Amino acid sequence: MTAPPVAIIGAGMMTGVGLTAPASCAAIRCAIDNFTETRFMARGGEWIIGSAVPLEQPWRGTAKLIKLLTGPVRECLDLIADAGAEPVPLLLCVAEHERPGRLDGLDNALFHEVQRELGITLHADSVMFADGRVGGALALRLARKLLYRAEAPHRHVIVAGVDTFLVGGTLTAYDERDRLLSARNSNGFIPGEAGAAVLLTRADRVAGEALICTGLGFARETATIEADEPLRADGLAAAIKAALIEADTAIAATDYRITDISGEQYAFKEASLALSRLLHIPRPCLDIWHPADCIGEVGAAALPCMLGVALAAMRKRYAPGPAVLAHLGNDDGKRAALVLGPLAGAG
Repeated sequence: MTAPPVAIIGAGMMTGVGLTAPASCAAIRCAIDNFTETRFMARGGEWIIGSAVPLEQPWRGTAKLIKLLTGPVRECLDLIADAGAEPVPLLLCVAEHERPGRLDGLDNALFHEVQRELGITLHADSVMFADGRVGGALALRLARKLLYRAEAPHRHVIVAGVDTFLVGGTLTAYDERDRLLSARNSNGFIPGEAGAAVLLTRADRVAGEALICTGLGFARETATIEADEPLRADGLAAAIKAALIEADTAIAATDYRITDISGEQYAFKEASLALSRLLHIPRPCLDIWHPADCIGEVGAAALPCMLGVALAAMRKRYAPGPAVLAHLGNDDGKRAALVLGPLAGAG
């Protein structure tokens, strides 16, 4: 292991299938979804199918994102016995700047409003990542630095993500590019929304059961989903290889994969190609989990949701095994991978 391990000790989630992490993870385990007609219409005249979070009021815009975010962050803060003793850094992931229909004021309002809603003060080390799905991995890398830095290391860090694709401008743009799943397009995704958060600490401070991140890897893919270049999965394979090297393990030692794949054939092909390039020992099966099957495409909230699902699966003993390979990618070619599992020598 070439990097210090980070422990994921708790999670919070607010998705289309549950307003807490236990409720969301139970629904995802049972393959329950909340895919229903939205108030948006596609070019062909049919209603767009989406996965909306059933909030108590019909909030819109930034106000909705704040509601989606505060619940999961509160779930994580409730796990810290001395949460009010010292401010906790919040590393917040939101939609990338180039996202069609991105909400105005997203970069300015969220931190202030979350503190107001929760009645807390966040640490000055709090940072926002406007990097879409890959933002969660970038935030995890920074969290590792904050937890292990020599001067004034933090005891806890929260990595959170909040996003919604159920915005008129976003849906129109993806519908025009034939990216949405519909009766006339089977090669598309179902738009969703979610807020999710995970509570992190150093692995040497863990008293109970935790999911340990032992490796992180990053790369870039040139054959993006809308490019004409043939796909070889060079970027994803490179990101996975880097994560495996940092964790000092091999892909054959992992028990299953969990990804941000949300239904488009490109992502399934990419995952298959990357696996074929890295797995050199025959395996009868290496499961691939994709929570988007139940909650839809949730963008910047994808990785915290994935980590919450993997943590629940480990603790409740329904995962295929303890070692997990997670990977995700953005439309612009950014790729990230994580190796998760128990500490070496742990029971």
